[in-house]
Amino acid sequence: MRDLANKERIFEFMNRFGRAARSSVRVYLTGGSTAVLFGWRDSTLDIDLRFLPETDELFSAIPKLKEDLRINVELAAPCDFVPLLPGWEERSVYIDTVGKVNFYHYDPYSQALAKIERGHAQDRTDVEAMFSAGLVDRKKLFELFQVIVPQLYKYPAINPESFETAVRKATGSL
Repeated sequence: MRDLANKERIFEFMNRFGRAARSSVRVYLTGGSTAVLFGWRDSTLDIDLRFLPETDELFSAIPKLKEDLRINVELAAPCDFVPLLPGWEERSVYIDTVGKVNFYHYDPYSQALAKIERGHAQDRTDVEAMFSAGLVDRKKLFELFQVIVPQLYKYPAINPESFETAVRKATGSL
């Protein structure tokens, strides 16, 4: 059984993961990790991340870190669930640099749309926290959603109509 990832465990993971890289890498934390580091939650079930470029030494480092820190690590990002938003990299929020690794929060707009699409109660709470913190603007979120609508067919798990209804409700665009 692994422990929940609190702020201290996430930072410890970042420090060790950063030391494992031999070349420059960008790591994007997402989901519960973003919520914990911004202080919206005390802990999360796992550390969700994506790193670019993908390197074997970092893939190899993950199993040992999971065991040593007794945490779950998932290779997941919003682009696994909703189409890539234009400008996502520029909107990603810098966290820290450890060794050759630059850590970022994955684009808050992408995170918000992925959470709205999933629709769990915790996701709705996180999206409201993003609005309250000023990380996501409701109008801009709806505009970005409209940009990706033509690409939704590439994500067969998404029901475009119910997704649009949920986005309209969350953004006040009804």
